[in-house]
Amino acid sequence: MADLRALFESLGHTDVHTLIQSGNVIFTSDQKVMPNELEIAIGARFGFEVAVVLRTPNALKNVLRNNPLAGVDPSNLHVGFMRQKPSGTGLSRHDKERFLPERYAVVGTELYLYLPDGMARTKLPDYLNRQLKVPITVRNWNTVRRLVDLAAT
Repeated sequence: MADLRALFESLGHTDVHTLIQSGNVIFTSDQKVMPNELEIAIGARFGFEVAVVLRTPNALKNVLRNNPLAGVDPSNLHVGFMRQKPSGTGLSRHDKERFLPERYAVVGTELYLYLPDGMARTKLPDYLNRQLKVPITVRNWNTVRRLVDLAAT
């Protein structure tokens, strides 16, 4: 993660912080940041491709506020951050009962996932990734809360 922080600093970003080994980077920039520019820099430095998804501190706070699955066990709650809002037409075809007791909801560019048996055993995120056809990176609820806290400092 130190190398990732150094990369972001070399690109001119400031107040760079990373969270555990999650690949999450909190930073400040005086210029508009484009995901594809970060993807190219990360690929050149580390030798692999990643999909970069950006959120402002306020957008992260809204993820917590807009949780449509409130009331479920937060230890089984995850958020998929999508690069862009998926096509509305594809969502109507999803068979939500197919994966019960797992549940999901899309709110704007976030995909909320309730996975009572955990991430390792589920097929729902892969299924949704194929159906939604947008880059998605998933984080557990605890990590999202920690990102919000880190972004506020």
